Amino acid sequence: MPDVKMTVNGKTVSGFVEGRTLLVEFIRNDLHLTGTHVGCDTSQCGACAIHVDGKLVKACTMLALEAYNCDVSTIEGQANDDGSLNFIQQAFKDHHGLQCGFCTPGMVMATADLLKTNSKPTETEIRDHLEGNICRCTGYHNIVKAILAASGQDTSCIAAE
Repeated sequence: MPDVKMTVNGKTVSGFVEGRTLLVEFIRNDLHLTGTHVGCDTSQCGACAIHVDGKLVKACTMLALEAYNCDVSTIEGQANDDGSLNFIQQAFKDHHGLQCGFCTPGMVMATADLLKTNSKPTETEIRDHLEGNICRCTGYHNIVKAILAASGQDTSCIAAE
């Protein structure tokens, strides 16, 4: 019997893990879903953000065994069924909400979490929600624009930095 069993992006997966195996390690190393990034190992950067049972979680803070029988969604599960970018990913692309791309998976997952509960967030609400996600390239300006666009709002209200 496997140590861990969960549903990841709609598919049931299982495996044998050491008790100390982090969920991010299981996702990346065992499942080969490398879109979830390891950035800091201290829960500061948000590059490893995923959804577990519908809640935003930093996968570097959770053991793989804690996700037993959970529903896990990673950045790979965000695309449309035909493989095209979903509306959040497309907005990040269209509004240059990424540069090096390292933080982008975590930012997209945090955005999906925000828009699930607040379909029309203000700029302040967006910035507050992204507080646990660090981007070292963009200065957040275009990320905020991308999130406003993904929520169907006017992006011209964001002043140029």
